[in-house]
Amino acid sequence: MKDGLEAGKTEFFKVTVTEDMFAQFEGEIIHSAYSTVSMVYHMELISRKLILPYLESHEETMGAAVHVKHSAPSPSPLGSTITVTATVKKVRPRSIVTGVTLRNERGIIGEGEVKQAVLPKSYIRKQLDLLES
Repeated sequence: MKDGLEAGKTEFFKVTVTEDMFAQFEGEIIHSAYSTVSMVYHMELISRKLILPYLESHEETMGAAVHVKHSAPSPSPLGSTITVTATVKKVRPRSIVTGVTLRNERGIIGEGEVKQAVLPKSYIRKQLDLLES
């Protein structure tokens, strides 16, 4: 890891809710609102965006844990704006933990943590090759 990634560092982005983000199973839309699956994806995405500039060329991250609470006191329908914010909580030589908060126009809709393992790309390739053998 490159120097500079420290607890407290923050990153955010905004996303507009689209139909592919709705709660659905096997192609059937259950609710026309932002889903927990989309929430987890966006939590991992913002955490990656936060960490990516600090990775060495031979390193990559892999998800190690996601803890999420989708509180959704107010659903986020089509066209809602979701602000996804990640803050570094812990930096270790081989893992990073971020705290993530998601908000819509009315307030917090979800919170949680994402843990990313920092591994050599060669190790990841080797492990995947073992699975394919």
